[in-house]
Amino acid sequence: MSTVKETVDVEVPVGTAYNQWTLFEEFPHFMEGVEEVRQIDDRHNHWTTKIGGVRREFDTEIVDQLPDERITWRTTSGDVQQKGSVRFQRVDDTHTRVELVMDVEPSGIAEKAADMTGTIDRRIKGDMQRFKEFIEKQGGESGGWRGRITPGG
Repeated sequence: MSTVKETVDVEVPVGTAYNQWTLFEEFPHFMEGVEEVRQIDDRHNHWTTKIGGVRREFDTEIVDQLPDERITWRTTSGDVQQKGSVRFQRVDDTHTRVELVMDVEPSGIAEKAADMTGTIDRRIKGDMQRFKEFIEKQGGESGGWRGRITPGG
């Protein structure tokens, strides 16, 4: 399993950055290779990705979510094995540090090659830069969910 970590500072308040990130169905706007994220309920999402010509579908479960601080998830089914956390840290009234840490288990030959060549790291770095551009250009979040999910809850 490979660990990928990327941090980006965005020029929006922490609540704005957090709220936008909770809109999982908008991830295709800034995440390369993500075709669709369908939110099933407060805890569960179904993902469709196409990376390097390989389409994957998988389900994720949010295991911990604390407004304006963090969202932690893991895959529960499908061809992809990963877990991760995104953290939001207030820098000042108008800036937020967003840190994404993911553990990814490459599953096919293409994914293993992408991991070995650093393609996964570059993709996530690009996704975080696109999130920065997306939220700053928008000037605010397009919605958000502020509920609390606790581990084992």
